[in-house]
Amino acid sequence: MANRLPLIFLLWVITDFYFYQAVKTLSGSDVYSWLYWLINVLLIGFMIAAVFVRRGSNVQQRVINWLMGLMLLAFVPRLFSVPVLLIEDLTRLFRGFPPRAYWVSELTMGIAAILSLVVLFGITRGKHFYRVRRETLSFPDLPEAFDGFTITQITDVHSGSFSNVAGVQKGLDLVNAQQSDVILFTGDLVNNQATEMDPWIPAFAQLKAPMGKYSILGNHDYGDYIRWESADAKQANLTRLKQVHQEIGFRLLLDEAITLQKNGQAITLIGVENWGKGGFHKYGNLSNATESVPDNAFKILLSHDPSHWEGVTLDHDKHIHLTLSGHTHGMQFGIELFGFKWSPIKYVYKQWAGLYKQKGRYLYVNRGFGFLGLKGRIGIWPEIAVITMKKSN
Repeated sequence: MANRLPLIFLLWVITDFYFYQAVKTLSGSDVYSWLYWLINVLLIGFMIAAVFVRRGSNVQQRVINWLMGLMLLAFVPRLFSVPVLLIEDLTRLFRGFPPRAYWVSELTMGIAAILSLVVLFGITRGKHFYRVRRETLSFPDLPEAFDGFTITQITDVHSGSFSNVAGVQKGLDLVNAQQSDVILFTGDLVNNQATEMDPWIPAFAQLKAPMGKYSILGNHDYGDYIRWESADAKQANLTRLKQVHQEIGFRLLLDEAITLQKNGQAITLIGVENWGKGGFHKYGNLSNATESVPDNAFKILLSHDPSHWEGVTLDHDKHIHLTLSGHTHGMQFGIELFGFKWSPIKYVYKQWAGLYKQKGRYLYVNRGFGFLGLKGRIGIWPEIAVITMKKSN
């Protein structure tokens, strides 16, 4: 995050300057101006300090999370309301720069107020505002016995961020309510430590699917983001996390493949360890996972990071019909309305939320069940994905 601070600071300053014009026009008092700038300086100072604080303390992490929420509450309404002032400035440019119109500043403040309510909902209720998203995919080579086969996918639980028992249970009940044939989990069960799951094991063990529950590891599951007292302690944490998958009833796939049988026919589930572009570890090995899989098998791949799809899967010699991923969270911030979809994460990940298709192969990127960093979600709500497989002619 530190390397993005200059851009964040620049955007903050630009929006600050323009939004202050509306505050100044409407306030008519220096007291409001002083208060406005004091809040901004304090927020920026605290957030910059938080970026460079050594992580590890739960108290520190909670402070950082709340600061992020306050930053968004201050920044997002300004970001999407200042274009009104910019448009006014363009017209003022051709009118000799007369004083700002009072009604334009009122409109700017009104838009900001509405957006503030949206952000406030996101950081208070959005983290458990679960949405069920459905896709139906057709394949000519899907075995007849699996026509109508249903998958419920969840991902990115991040149990270390949970505090609301009722909210989490609401999501798990919604998963069971789908009554899918299988439940597939695509990584990041915890933030860092296996012990984060201890309070939630009974709840997640209640998930049911007639043909089983299967899972993989995500980048956060390896404990790479905190300091350990020794390499043995880090390895013990990973060993314990693998046991947790078993305790909640999930079959953890570690660069391996299994078959699901139905009426004498089969499909293959493949699970790889985390593989991500950039600075993320490339633990997974798709070739090892598919070594014993027949070329003509119908294959579904669980791979946590969607960058694995274009980086490895699309050009792999084994045809992977469907890849299920997570990882991006949709950045937990964005807009999805009337078919329009946007989040800043799209400038980092080409495939960041929803369904994608290339070379006759599908990728579905789940927006995530839990949350990390920001204690909530704004516009990109937590997701339970239900995919129905159909045989086409």
